[in-house]
Amino acid sequence: MKNINLLFLLICTLLVTVFFSSCSKFTKAMSDPNWRERDKVAQKYYEEGDYYRAGLLWEDVVPIVKGDPRAEDIQFKYAYCHFYQKQYLLSAYYFKNFYFTYRRSPNAPEAYFMNAFSLYKDSPRVHLDQESSKEAIQAFQDVINTYPETDYAKRASNHLDELRAKLELKAFENAELFYNLGRYKAAVIALENFQKEFPDAPQLAEAAFLRLKSEYDLSKNSIYSKQKERYEISKTYYFYLIDRYPQSPFVKDAENIYENIEKALKNIEKGEVIDIKEKDKKDPKKITTSEGSAGESE
Repeated sequence: MKNINLLFLLICTLLVTVFFSSCSKFTKAMSDPNWRERDKVAQKYYEEGDYYRAGLLWEDVVPIVKGDPRAEDIQFKYAYCHFYQKQYLLSAYYFKNFYFTYRRSPNAPEAYFMNAFSLYKDSPRVHLDQESSKEAIQAFQDVINTYPETDYAKRASNHLDELRAKLELKAFENAELFYNLGRYKAAVIALENFQKEFPDAPQLAEAAFLRLKSEYDLSKNSIYSKQKERYEISKTYYFYLIDRYPQSPFVKDAENIYENIEKALKNIEKGEVIDIKEKDKKDPKKITTSEGSAGESE
């Protein structure tokens, strides 16, 4: 038991000694006015995987080494220090800066790719703002255009597909949200934009059905003078869905909506449809306050 305690104490003492020795080495390097000495220590920390200390030591070195043979290696690794610490926007900036400074460097293609990959890593979850995703898409496309025959182009292409799928889902969810909130006009516009911007999206059939449903619900909640026109538009959306996606699981529900549209148009021809607003005036309890009904009824 005594031997175990002694061994434990010895290990602790050794660890404390190493820790303070390391701290002392780092503190000394940070205060060394000779940037080459700081660079040597930073290089060792980098090789050991201590990117935090390496980055701190190189932070003041980077601006003063321009033109020196060591500058290229320092700036390249300094960008990686930020990347490994998950500071992706900073790493994107420094990789891009490296590329435009050292275009003839053998590390230039990697830096160009890592700029895009850093933006990709900064891309948030689907429900959040996707500005970083859009920047990453453009950056990956630039990699493909600049280095089309390299492995970086293949990797960029794979990440492009993933990011585009994320933007597709985000755009569709936004349109779906408009519908759920009863904002049928906004839903129709969002769905039309979705179909134009993402012609290969897997949600196209569902988007076509939701557009039909949105226009149909908008028609039902419109004033009498606009109902016929909007029901006719709904019919064109129905025919679009049936023509483009005849095997989709939404066809049956679309047919039910079409039957209701035909009934509504026949009633309008007979003059049997009551103006919704006039009806609501007679029965105040039925007045709707949702933006989708009252707000978009005109």
